[in-house]
Amino acid sequence: MSDFEYTELPVRARQALANFVLREDLLAERLQRYADVRPRREDHDGDTEELDGVVFTHHFADVPGDQETVRWHYVEAGSGAPVVFLHGMPDSWFLWHHQMAALSDSYRCIAVDLKGYGQSEKGRGDYRQAGAAEQLVALLDTLGLDRFTLVTHDRGTVQGDHVAAGHPERVRHYVRGEQHLHHFNPELAPHDDLIAEAPWTGLLDDAKRFAVWAHTTLARLPVADEDMRRIIQEFSYPGIARAVPRYHMASTFRKEWLARRRDLIPRWRAPMTLVQGWDSHTQPREFFTDAGKYLLGVSEVDVRYLPGGHFWPVECPQETTALLREVLAR
Repeated sequence: MSDFEYTELPVRARQALANFVLREDLLAERLQRYADVRPRREDHDGDTEELDGVVFTHHFADVPGDQETVRWHYVEAGSGAPVVFLHGMPDSWFLWHHQMAALSDSYRCIAVDLKGYGQSEKGRGDYRQAGAAEQLVALLDTLGLDRFTLVTHDRGTVQGDHVAAGHPERVRHYVRGEQHLHHFNPELAPHDDLIAEAPWTGLLDDAKRFAVWAHTTLARLPVADEDMRRIIQEFSYPGIARAVPRYHMASTFRKEWLARRRDLIPRWRAPMTLVQGWDSHTQPREFFTDAGKYLLGVSEVDVRYLPGGHFWPVECPQETTALLREVLAR
């Protein structure tokens, strides 16, 4: 396959895509369920909260770079060998709170709000995935994280790919979730153009509607109500609707796919566990069955599937935690 040939969609994935229509009555019902969700106050450095019986601490760090100073929000729980968690869209650090709580008995769990999301920086600046990833590495430098396990999901995986390629000696193990690898078909990514046009179409103006729509269409297992309420709040902080589209204006899914195949994959070295939802619509499981033959420089490759769809950290939190604990124990 040349760099310019898209992967043909498997029959099962094409059928699933054809049935991928959200009933407006179901969305209305879900929105009514969360009609009372109100914005959450912003945190301050050192604030704590208890989730799943574990204390989480909020932190903020202003990290200077060549072009700009980025204000990061990140949350920690536990102590021990560091594990860095990166979320996707429309999410925040909170995507990983179940796993962080469970693993905090043995590990220092650090979840970052990506630039443009949650309570991190949302101003104008570098929103190229490579640039944002290097700014993220500068945060990890500030935190003194020389070696860490990297756990990613969706859009966080795009930046994680750059971290793993640019700093392979620092990544102990790369747990890579819910993002195209070697194969790609643009029919699975129509939202790329939609989000790039969001400032004009208003697609992200109603954060609650967008978050509920995404989790209703892409999840295959129920997300707990208390989790969904916080997910809505974390995606509703001021500035997100303007900041997030900047990534899509700076690049396209096609450019990311080609850059990954041409430049990033050949530079990956850390052991890798590829994690996908068994019924994920956005990245069909058939695209990952022969993943090892594309990752020739990776010392160890394991492909794992979790129950449900795209949002498995909150769809099947116990199974996700068990998988991570297994990987970390190696």
